[in-house]
Amino acid sequence: MLIPSLEDLLRRFYGLASQMEDPNVITSPDYARIVKEHGQIKGQAEEYLSYKKLLESIEETKELIQMEDDAEMRDMARDELKEMQTRQETLFNAIIENLAVSDADAAKNCIIEMRAGTGGDEAALFVGDMFKALKYWIEKRGWKLDVMNTSYGEMGGFKDVTFMVTGQDAFKFLQFESGTHRVQRVPATETQGRIHTSAITIAVLPEAEEVEIDIQPADLKIDVFRASGPGGQSVNTTDSAVRITHIPTGVVATCQDEKSQIKNKDKALKVLRSRIYEAKKAEEAAARGEARKSQIGSGDRSEKIRTYNYPQGRVTDHRANVTLYNLTDLMSGDFDELISKVFAYFRDKKMEEIQNG
Repeated sequence: MLIPSLEDLLRRFYGLASQMEDPNVITSPDYARIVKEHGQIKGQAEEYLSYKKLLESIEETKELIQMEDDAEMRDMARDELKEMQTRQETLFNAIIENLAVSDADAAKNCIIEMRAGTGGDEAALFVGDMFKALKYWIEKRGWKLDVMNTSYGEMGGFKDVTFMVTGQDAFKFLQFESGTHRVQRVPATETQGRIHTSAITIAVLPEAEEVEIDIQPADLKIDVFRASGPGGQSVNTTDSAVRITHIPTGVVATCQDEKSQIKNKDKALKVLRSRIYEAKKAEEAAARGEARKSQIGSGDRSEKIRTYNYPQGRVTDHRANVTLYNLTDLMSGDFDELISKVFAYFRDKKMEEIQNG
């Protein structure tokens, strides 16, 4: 059977190849983007072409069996047909699985934004705990974490923190952390031992490159101000913090964690570019009838994707219906089992959607 989404990809592949041979395109600013996209989809396109050629061979062999008068030749053709059909099933399953986990953004670095939601000071404390836990896991994988902006909570932790994760397939494995995370525990600020429920939100954005999102300097409003630390205290004597507003879209990004205004501006532009890129992807999905909710959400407990229950030592991912009793290890950076189970859930779900058309 043919796979509609890969038929579209094949047409795109041929179209890009044609553009790469066009002298006008070769000298245009879009050429680098076109070459990169062509390279990204080449493997999938060629694999699907092999699959289609196998389907043609199967049909030809079926016709041969019907037309062949020699019984021995028919038997040989039937044996060959069985082998080809076995190869077809194996290749089809491999293609579906690769398609389910493939994403143009999968191999990219990513920008993660964490914000305190319901729960006040306790939510900010949990943002701090989640940041540390993910930091341990990220560094254990050999990836790099670079903090881009922070806003501290009054009692510790963060009201919000933004950081970049640099490493092969960072977005592929971290993208499903997007959503509202609920925590149930006795806060450090609680004097009577009562369990409180708080929520934080996490958004994971693929890093957008300049060739993907072209930002014109004239479209930017740049403000500089003095950076502040925990409790609002000043941590800089110069106006090094930077806030950039993209006027056409209204998207805003702030960075204050570097002492250099130039470095803060560079980081803020990375965040701004990724936010615009994500908004563009959401618009395209909506146009295809696949509109999705904002990753950040409101931080209300009803929007939860995962619950961390400290009294019971368990973590439950409500999307994948997975419950693990390793919360202590998890908050020490042992995310391997949870992330692999959630990733497998979304992979299998996508495979089912593809097979069902």
